[in-house]
Amino acid sequence: MSRVLIVGAGLTGSLCACLLRREMPNKVVVVWDKSRGAGGRMSTSRSPSDASCIVDLGAQYITATPYYAQMHHNFYEELLAHGVLKPLVSSVEGEVMKEGGQKNYVSPTGVSSIVKHFLKQSAGAEVFFDHHVTHIYQKGASWEVCRKGGAPEQFDAVVLTMPVPQILQLQGDVGSLLEKSQRQQLEAVSYTSRYALGLFYEAQAHIDVPWAAKYISNNPCIRFIAIDDKKRNLESPECGTSMVVHTSVPFGIKHLEEAKEQVEPLILEELNKLLPGLPQPDSIKCQKWRYSQVRSSVADCPGQMTLLPQPLLVCGGDGFTHSNFDGCIESALKVFDVLKSSL
Repeated sequence: MSRVLIVGAGLTGSLCACLLRREMPNKVVVVWDKSRGAGGRMSTSRSPSDASCIVDLGAQYITATPYYAQMHHNFYEELLAHGVLKPLVSSVEGEVMKEGGQKNYVSPTGVSSIVKHFLKQSAGAEVFFDHHVTHIYQKGASWEVCRKGGAPEQFDAVVLTMPVPQILQLQGDVGSLLEKSQRQQLEAVSYTSRYALGLFYEAQAHIDVPWAAKYISNNPCIRFIAIDDKKRNLESPECGTSMVVHTSVPFGIKHLEEAKEQVEPLILEELNKLLPGLPQPDSIKCQKWRYSQVRSSVADCPGQMTLLPQPLLVCGGDGFTHSNFDGCIESALKVFDVLKSSL
């Protein structure tokens, strides 16, 4: 029975696992992720003192253009039917509307619930966290995959869905398998970098602003602020409120190599200038996004790149399409097409 390893438990990886289990249930599907939980850049964090108080540190809401609402209709309908998505009814100040219109959706229980839904739907897949892949070697008709602090394992096919720079950092046979043109394409992929700050408040705290989320223009530090429970239309006097702050890309790049402990007070100082009189947060989570959004993807957005057809080694993720929900779905579908024809 074929064993397929999917590296990365973000949206592309989880959807690949789901499609494999649904369409090819005779395959053994294994998912490894180096983090402690699922989500990737669809990251949701909880208050250490109140589990019901959450904040999205990565993606904030899902925007569906008419084209993708039709193209990916089944996925949107599935998530809406399960209550994983619901329409965004709160105001987002400063949002740039796409030509032709759009619909925005939020996740009532946090944006990571989208990824967790597809992992749950991949029933039978073996999902492991704290599994950091370091080396991949070709061993005849299979792959030997090594990870930090664990024994190597054998797989018949490997799918890589992490950010493209991390694919290029893999040791073993990956480098020698890349054709010159493929390497050039991968090296041309670039990402924006930024910091995100999650602030958790006690239930009695009140943040008096007329919007649920706001894009900030002409600020060297802060680009976006959201009152998270208000964004989800789930404000409650029993539950603590939370806020997320995303920095601008220039700020993120300038401070990228600094420790989070050094950067956090700089963001807080600027936040208190923008919103004076904020209550004191109960706790703060600072997140560094080295690979926040794809600035420049693989040329012509093929959705996937096959490094070797037999045994199959294929790459996917938004670096091969475009950096949003629909880009990840598009890539997962392209990767799945390759898997179907190879296994």
